[in-house]
Amino acid sequence: MASSQCCENPPALNPAGGEGKVVDSFGGLNAYLAGSPDAKAAVVLVSDIFGFDAPNLRKIADKVASSGYFVVVPDFLHGDPYIPDNTEKPLPVWLKSHTPEKAFEEAKPVVAALKEKGVSNVGAAGYCWGAKVVVELAKAHEIQAAVLLHPSFVTVDDIKEVKCPISILGAEIDKMSPPELVEQFEQVLSANTGVGHFVKIFPGVAHGWSVRYSHDDAAAVKSAEEALADMIDWFNKNLK
Repeated sequence: MASSQCCENPPALNPAGGEGKVVDSFGGLNAYLAGSPDAKAAVVLVSDIFGFDAPNLRKIADKVASSGYFVVVPDFLHGDPYIPDNTEKPLPVWLKSHTPEKAFEEAKPVVAALKEKGVSNVGAAGYCWGAKVVVELAKAHEIQAAVLLHPSFVTVDDIKEVKCPISILGAEIDKMSPPELVEQFEQVLSANTGVGHFVKIFPGVAHGWSVRYSHDDAAAVKSAEEALADMIDWFNKNLK
């Protein structure tokens, strides 16, 4: 079950945000694109329940792109992000029509479109809800590297089936993936010598911190920047 932490600090969505561009169809989905289309390595970013218009997510996409990647942020929510004030569609109802499993199926054509462009290695990072999408991609070996940030709905059984190098960046204060669960993930990965892994629990931060931070909170910004640096480092090690 999703917790209230999934809904805290909702972003002010901006469809025109970011240094990249929005296209009507990339692999069949609206998407925000950043970076050189000629890059041989690409990263797919999978949003949380607030969708691909979130300003911090687009800033992250731009920063990943500046490290030499072609970055795709698909609109897996089809223009229908979760809106906390919408009493007609509370989170459990919204989730029924926006399952990570459906987004996983929609992500496959996105990865295929990248391969058709000549991209040789594809990584994916997912935030909260999006982390479940990414772990499904990692289980299906659709991608060459995965990063899960404060994951939601990810289970120990999911982690047992991961087939590519995976980094898990957790929060100390997280009802969806508490530190005890993240530590279980690490134990499973340590036993699986065939899959490279990096697991870290960030102290003093809550679920959602890496993408829904306030720019006025210096400590939150510092932690979010550290998570971004860890993510880019993981991709650099496994995609280039």
